[in-house]
Amino acid sequence: MKNTLAYRIAALLLVLPAAAGAQDIVRHKIPNSDFPIALAVSVPPSATIHFISGQVPPVVNKGADPNSLAAFGDTKAQTLGVLGRIKEILAGMGLGMGDVVKMQVFLVGDPAKSGRADVGGFMEGYTQFFGGPQPNLPARAVMQVAALSNPGWLVEIEVVAAKK
Repeated sequence: MKNTLAYRIAALLLVLPAAAGAQDIVRHKIPNSDFPIALAVSVPPSATIHFISGQVPPVVNKGADPNSLAAFGDTKAQTLGVLGRIKEILAGMGLGMGDVVKMQVFLVGDPAKSGRADVGGFMEGYTQFFGGPQPNLPARAVMQVAALSNPGWLVEIEVVAAKK
């Protein structure tokens, strides 16, 4: 009996990696919602996972003080700049925005919004990359932080991408 059980377990262990390799990355939708994030993303063992460090906005006004909001723009402009940088990094790795499975967003309170994070401005930029023509949605967290290392930055985003 023990030999038969051991044989079955060994046979199962040989079959599991092949079955896992056939799996795709699965994006679980939020039930009854069209909000442009995934409830969860399941990544099979056959996928390669890429961790992209937090990216910050590029300067949009070179004539402005490099430590000011004027140098980097509002939350929407910064979001577009950061996601544009992430898109370039991914492209250099042979990946695209559709390969992003997890995103963490750090927003600083906007002085023009009474110190509250401009989530609306962030979403205006975010939806230009996710939820429209590019339908692969990441699991995502957005949080307001006290500050980033440059006083002109309102947005920092890090992502995890996966591809079979």
